[in-house]
Amino acid sequence: MTKLRKTPIWQAIARALTAEIADKIYVPGDKLPTEAELADRFGVNRHTVRHAIKAMVDEKLVRTRRGAGAYVTASPTEYPIGKRVRFHQNILAGGQTPEKQVLQIEERPATPKEAARLDIPPKSPLVIYHGLSLADGNPIALFSSHFPGARLPGIVAALTEETGVTEALKRCGVDDYTRVSTRISARAATATQALHLHVDEGAPLVYTTSLNADADGKPIEYGMTWFAGDRVTLTIDGLA
Repeated sequence: MTKLRKTPIWQAIARALTAEIADKIYVPGDKLPTEAELADRFGVNRHTVRHAIKAMVDEKLVRTRRGAGAYVTASPTEYPIGKRVRFHQNILAGGQTPEKQVLQIEERPATPKEAARLDIPPKSPLVIYHGLSLADGNPIALFSSHFPGARLPGIVAALTEETGVTEALKRCGVDDYTRVSTRISARAATATQALHLHVDEGAPLVYTTSLNADADGKPIEYGMTWFAGDRVTLTIDGLA
């Protein structure tokens, strides 16, 4: 029989408070309830509450002042999913500084499933961009973007040299692209994902898959993204 993983109480408290910040119950500048009040609310001792608050401080969601309590400093990153999704624009619009780190740029033949997604023949050249997205220096998502190499000549150099996918695609002749489809589900963080995202193994991640196409409707990117569940609020914009 599989043994269920038990969520630490301090982690459950941190997630509950983070969700309330995301729901604007507490906004930047607000003071959180005292340790004693939170201990009463959650039925735990103050040490457990202190552990939860420290985790939120580490995530830069709150700050503490000795003798004054804990204050909200930021809300989870708002990330709209619409017909046109641009990482840098989304993060800047939320008042944060965007950054992407290249983990690996991989070249190999496409599997039959990958080929079907991108409407290319099996074993066609495939370029995969594995990376990490950050907002104000905090990791918020891991991603793997698949590109049809023959359809996008020069994509490897462009991804290596440019800071974003949009600029890289422009260098390959794609001036605009739109989202064709998006699927959203939940995943538990693996050990390596937890390492990159600075979360616990088994922590909840929001998993999305998406397909983007150029102005002629040809698929130019199939992406998979694992968002840190406590740090990002996904909003669905009109896709029509």
